[in-house]
Amino acid sequence: MIQVLFVCMGNICRSSTAEGVFTYLVNQAGLNHKIKVSSAGTHAHLAGNPPDLRSQLAARQRGIDLSGIRTRQITLNDFIQSDYILAMDRDNYTVLHSWCPTEHKHKLRLFLEFAPHLKRQEIPDPYYEGINGFERVLNLVESAGVGLLNDLTKLGK
Repeated sequence: MIQVLFVCMGNICRSSTAEGVFTYLVNQAGLNHKIKVSSAGTHAHLAGNPPDLRSQLAARQRGIDLSGIRTRQITLNDFIQSDYILAMDRDNYTVLHSWCPTEHKHKLRLFLEFAPHLKRQEIPDPYYEGINGFERVLNLVESAGVGLLNDLTKLGK
């Protein structure tokens, strides 16, 4: 089973949205028996809480339920067990890179690498924005999620 981990700072907006969206895409493709999806934060101060209500609302409007997700902080086991560790931005990538054991650094990537057509590298944090920021995050996450799923299926994973 391929394990994909999405990471942002607090795990309450971007990475939890990515977990929900990618889980939805994996289920739609009938690959939930081959791909396990989770998310975590580098500084998950609100560990154990559901995603931000604005993230949940924006996702629900697209038929994606985030309510069962609970925020948490990344652990050493995540570096060991995950096949893909996908950061939402460079700051979190840098933190992950500094914490990651050397033999697992090859697993680290920016999530938007899977959507090169967007010509962006980072998914902005919508926390201090209005609902439009959460919609923008969903659009970026959906594009990158489709690209990641295409890559995984091309590789026969």
